[in-house]
Amino acid sequence: MSKDHRHANGCNHHHHAVAEGTSAEITRDPVCGMLVDPDAGKPSLIYEGRTYHFCCNGCRSKFEANPVDYLTAIDPVCGMSVARASAKHFLKHEGIKFYFCSSRCQEIFAADPQAYAKGEKPTRKAMPEGTVYTCPMHPEVVADHPGDCPKCGMALEPMGIPPIDEGPNPELVDFTRRMWISIALSVPLLILSMGPMVGLPVRQLIGEPGGTWAELALATPVVLWAALPFFKRALASLKFHSPNMWTLIGIGVATSYGYSLIVTLLPRVLPHTFNDHDGPPVYFEASAVIVALVFLGQVMELKARQKTGSAIRALLDLAPKTARKIFHDGSERDISLDEVSKGDRLRVRPGERIPVDGRVLEGHSSVDESMITGEALPVEKEPGAVVTGATVNGTGSLVMEAEKVGSETTLSRIVDMVAAAQRSRAPIQAVADKVSAFFVPAVVITALAAFSCWMIFGPEPRLAHAILALVAVLIIACPCALGLATPMSVMIATGRGAQAGVLIRDAAALERLAAVDTLVIDKTGTLTLGKPKITDIVCVDGGREDRLLALAAGLEKGSEHPLAAAVLAGAEARGLKPETISGFSAVTGQGVTGAVLSGDTVAFGNEALMAACGIDLTDLKVKAEDLRNDGKTVMFLSENKKALGLLAVADQIKENALSALEELRQHGIKIVMATGDSASTANAVAKALRIDDVNAGLLPDGKKDLVASLKAKGAIVAMAGDGINDAPALAAADVAVAMGTGSDIAIESAGIMLMKGDLEAILRARILAEATIRNIRQNLGFAFGYNVLGVPVAAGVLYPVFGIVLSPMLAAAAMSLSSVSVIANALRLRLAKL
Repeated sequence: MSKDHRHANGCNHHHHAVAEGTSAEITRDPVCGMLVDPDAGKPSLIYEGRTYHFCCNGCRSKFEANPVDYLTAIDPVCGMSVARASAKHFLKHEGIKFYFCSSRCQEIFAADPQAYAKGEKPTRKAMPEGTVYTCPMHPEVVADHPGDCPKCGMALEPMGIPPIDEGPNPELVDFTRRMWISIALSVPLLILSMGPMVGLPVRQLIGEPGGTWAELALATPVVLWAALPFFKRALASLKFHSPNMWTLIGIGVATSYGYSLIVTLLPRVLPHTFNDHDGPPVYFEASAVIVALVFLGQVMELKARQKTGSAIRALLDLAPKTARKIFHDGSERDISLDEVSKGDRLRVRPGERIPVDGRVLEGHSSVDESMITGEALPVEKEPGAVVTGATVNGTGSLVMEAEKVGSETTLSRIVDMVAAAQRSRAPIQAVADKVSAFFVPAVVITALAAFSCWMIFGPEPRLAHAILALVAVLIIACPCALGLATPMSVMIATGRGAQAGVLIRDAAALERLAAVDTLVIDKTGTLTLGKPKITDIVCVDGGREDRLLALAAGLEKGSEHPLAAAVLAGAEARGLKPETISGFSAVTGQGVTGAVLSGDTVAFGNEALMAACGIDLTDLKVKAEDLRNDGKTVMFLSENKKALGLLAVADQIKENALSALEELRQHGIKIVMATGDSASTANAVAKALRIDDVNAGLLPDGKKDLVASLKAKGAIVAMAGDGINDAPALAAADVAVAMGTGSDIAIESAGIMLMKGDLEAILRARILAEATIRNIRQNLGFAFGYNVLGVPVAAGVLYPVFGIVLSPMLAAAAMSLSSVSVIANALRLRLAKL
């Protein structure tokens, strides 16, 4: 008995009950899956304190020989069988251990363990009152209640922010079940129908008409049950006068199955000239395989769309769940973030995330605001300074006043922008739908015209000839090749892109990227490394650089400031040992002071610290100003009240950034920089990279507005970024490109991700996009070319002159050939030079 067979038969709650030892009811044999009554005297075995029952001694022997192989549990979320010994995802609930096939199932269980532990599958959480719904394929369709899209029949989805515990997508669950059943029935159907063509004597073994009746039995559940959602969408497209891919699929499946059903039940309706030696030809396999392939594509699409919500959830997870409130009597207590009101005094301890937007009342600290501004260096905060919710506090303690809470916070507004922008994207399948708008009516009209002509002018039996012409036209125009034209090219392009360091998360991005003429690019982490590094060491009076750096490292050794890490890394790179410093003291917002072994005082920090220590910086001011104009942060070092020199720290430009941007310009793409950094820093980087259009000091909504303004001027915009602050702009752009070294939210918001943050991969992605769109157009040409040639022949235009009529069998062969041509052409993308 194979493992696959055991998996299929053992996937039920009775098995779960026995494996856990929680029930003595009728259970299943853990080897073969057969039902076993524990009281029927069947073989049993105690293993690790639990009793297992078997249908026969053979199964008992197999279990006894290798029990671990048969010890499986049922995933309470999806129902899959999970091997306990190798399970990577599990948790305990009320003392019982549950196993899961994936981390996603574990997360869903954790959201409502009580329901899943009882074997219940909770429905999605009710959406809040006032929720607006839209169609994922037609964003212009908006409704105030759930339902189906009037244009394509797809289920409408809620706009805005999805609930964290919304549960599994019922449409995905349903389609997945229908897909597997369709595949399970289509495989033997294909073997039965196509086996004789490759020398398999399957039909001879069954005989006729037994083989035809077996095909009917296998195809009927696929067409009359599994394909019901497709027929529903096809009818919707006709009802609302919006012919699309579902119209073609519905007509193709219904025609091939309906025709085959008629000739199976009434074989004498056909003239004998159209019968082969086994009787009238049938096309049950065509109807079933179409359904199985379409379900496969739909499941992949639904899973991809489901991931769009993970970007928003990643943002929501940034906000702390609680805030520490200071009450009027001076007492403090942690409260839920939902309970925070405007005017509340909150304490933010070192290392904590700031709960809401507000203003500092007491304390000094440095705050990492990179998620908002993109600036790699923390910002010093003192009383009166503005702080933003979800940013990270440094080593100091702050007392703040809450000014914006709930939906008013910066994080909430970013979430809203990402959710809205994600819904505005048009999918690449719209190309096929536009073509279908005139293709479907043309095929139907041609088929009806052929039927009428044969009924009026054709030879006897006219009805039989007319039906055959109608069926042949519809079968040869079946949408297999048209349906494969886009997904096959995208599938191959996705694999080819991965080989070249380009991960395509959104298939529609390929289409748009081919037409992009403007690239908006972030600075920190995209053009630069995002890690401060020492760039210059300037000494006065012939001082030694190594001593200056060793002193600075000794002072910064006790500091947790990010700039200290850059200084220590610089000393380590030179093999220098930090000087021993005593009396270390940090001056918030200015720098650090201390004393060397000789007793001389040393100080390392900004101009404010030097002024407080009475240090003359006359010899260094000009050089310091030049370095600041180059976008660098300057820190001064003094010893015994005398300036020794300065260190300059900057975020380094990526090694291949200039060459990559030059190549993009040669491909007709305009480069625009958008950054939250200061103008001096941004201009310095722009100058080095020859970027003329620089937009500095932008917050997330500013970057989004920049993208919107460029699009309003007619530009087709791609946005490349790596930070949380880039997410709204990434979502609003025509094409979103995320650097693989960036934040999860930037990656989730993007349609294209570049592995290892390689800028040259943007160029490779552009070349791949152009090749893919070209390939799709070729595929559509193949698909329609066969129809242009085959449909007239199937209609009978050659009969009056040559006496040639295309039978449904040849029509099906031509249809299959068009699909093979499309697949073969799509495979050429594997050889594309990027």
